[in-house]
Amino acid sequence: MENSSAGLSQIQTILKFTYGLVPIVAGADKFTNLLTNWSDYLNPAVAAMLPFSAATFMLIVGAIEIIAGLLVFIDAQKGAYLVSVWLVLIALTLISSGKYLDVAVRDIVMAIGAYSLAEISKIIKASKHQ
Repeated sequence: MENSSAGLSQIQTILKFTYGLVPIVAGADKFTNLLTNWSDYLNPAVAAMLPFSAATFMLIVGAIEIIAGLLVFIDAQKGAYLVSVWLVLIALTLISSGKYLDVAVRDIVMAIGAYSLAEISKIIKASKHQ
């Protein structure tokens, strides 16, 4: 049992760094647009409903992503659930726009990974309380 517990903990650590760092980096890039012009990914129908520019919306998105990534490091279970839901919402927005469907598929796969981190974290937390 000790071996499987250590293995699960190692998997959790790898996933925690993945789902902590990636949202932080992607969120920070919303402020610089070094990786891509993030406003291009915003569904035009959503952009039209906003009371401010798409660029301003992306700054808000970036801040949320940074917070979500930090939360993964603070509480992996809660943070990973948040990242998972966030990724599904992004994927649904992309699917509804009919653009960047490859990115939508990638985000769904990443959401499954984040959900897996949350579930692994729940198992580890429960085993520590026994």
